[in-house]
Amino acid sequence: METASRSELWVEEPVGRRRLPDPVRTAAVRAVLIAALTLIQAVVAFFFTLTAFWLAFPMVLTSVASTVVATWAALDVWVTRQVWNQRHGVVSTPSSTARALRQERRRARRAARTEAREAARIRRRDTRGGHLSRA
Repeated sequence: METASRSELWVEEPVGRRRLPDPVRTAAVRAVLIAALTLIQAVVAFFFTLTAFWLAFPMVLTSVASTVVATWAALDVWVTRQVWNQRHGVVSTPSSTARALRQERRRARRAARTEAREAARIRRRDTRGGHLSRA
């Protein structure tokens, strides 16, 4: 059998975006469900109004109320995501220029520390005496 020459049936590909954190995903699912129920309720209220059914007015009122709740749920997703980012930090990858600048600053600080250490060592050696070049 030639299993090696056949192409694979299932190929794993890396995902472009990371998964949402659990609290954010929960809030997003809740917001989508509320928005879907609000849309269904608005359509039912519209048809009840067209047919002059006695439940039309209460349905319109509850549709307005559920629209407010759906807006609140969407804001909840946004606030939950902001809180998550503040508490757990945002994973970011700096650009290559930022990385190069940071490495350059780090090298300069390291060189300055080395020079300061060397100067302090020379001063300590000079203060003890015994250096022949002193006049």
